Amino acid sequence: MVAELTGPDLDASLGALSDREREILGLLTAGHTVKSIAGLLGRSEASINERLRDARRKTGIGSSRELARLHDAWAAGQKNRDEKIDLHTADGGADQGSMPPRSGWRLSRGAIAMLILLPAIALGGLLSMTDSPWRAAAPDRTTTAAAAPSPLVGRWALDVARIPAEERPRGVTIAFATGGDRKWTTDVEITAPDGSVMKAHSTAATDGVAVPVSGNFAAIDTASLRQPAPNTLVMTLGKGGQPISTRVYAVAKDRRTMTETIVWAGKDLPKLETTVFRRIE
Repeated sequence: MVAELTGPDLDASLGALSDREREILGLLTAGHTVKSIAGLLGRSEASINERLRDARRKTGIGSSRELARLHDAWAAGQKNRDEKIDLHTADGGADQGSMPPRSGWRLSRGAIAMLILLPAIALGGLLSMTDSPWRAAAPDRTTTAAAAPSPLVGRWALDVARIPAEERPRGVTIAFATGGDRKWTTDVEITAPDGSVMKAHSTAATDGVAVPVSGNFAAIDTASLRQPAPNTLVMTLGKGGQPISTRVYAVAKDRRTMTETIVWAGKDLPKLETTVFRRIE
């Protein structure tokens, strides 16, 4: 496999793939189908297939599965090279003999991702989030969340105009509700470009414990919640016991808009995706 990746032309073409193409190839490697990827990303199957065709044209590889396999090996090689660079830097050179040790200072990739995520979900102050974004959410220790109804409660519609036309769903709504038992009910409905409708329903406490998700979302089967602040909800979605993504919902001060920040699970430092919802109820 390594020999296949030594050619500079192939290495350059794999490096030229877009973030979305890499994401789709990674899901293929993980065993997903085009249909399940479309459901996971809220896109049409035609849109996913078009991205795969673009990736094949860039690399000259005729099979999407083969391209996914080669890309996975290439990405692993990139990671290994990065780790070797990190190790070399940590060992230091002869001129570092007089420098004090830096044990415990170096951050992991998960910690770096968390530092990137914090500003995106901090509203009115910095939220303390120490767990990795693709792990199940930690137990809720918020004592003020029950003092007043959360501004998250209500029904929200995705601002689809911000999504590229070729990937744009007809509509996405998400509804949050809370009961007397302090559990959250979440209902999501996605209308794909072809008119098909996908729904998901879950009821969970904000204790980080995964609960079943019902509906026809083939890409997920569990959800767990944590509420670090009254206007912020952290949702981790999983499939078959493995994390798929973590989504942070944060309501603006005017309570009319809600930002969704998405971190996809994976081996590499993730790129954050952000969408905007508007209150409809």
